[in-house]
Amino acid sequence: MPLVKAIIRPSRFEDVKQALEKIGAGAVTVTDVRGHGHEPGHHAIYRGVEYDTSMIPKSMIEVVVPEALADDTVRAIIRAARTGTVGDGVVYVLPVQENYHIRTGYMVID
Repeated sequence: MPLVKAIIRPSRFEDVKQALEKIGAGAVTVTDVRGHGHEPGHHAIYRGVEYDTSMIPKSMIEVVVPEALADDTVRAIIRAARTGTVGDGVVYVLPVQENYHIRTGYMVID
């Protein structure tokens, strides 16, 4: 089972969520994160003081899917999150060795 992890613009979250629902990707975890890649930081003014911020707000989406759905999941995320400009985000696909339900303690078999 792969874990598909995507870091995207927060403004694209609803589009990505709908795309994942459309292909049948199951439970999704979303976290508000901050970071930077190739996207430059920006200057901001707060209470009359200018400061530079290089840590840009993003949304991180994590979803574990069956192997057969991994490629469709990645494509759906990229299609829904892409704006064509620097800072659109990144998608990682990681192997999941095992997973367990906390309530029962039993391994989940999909």
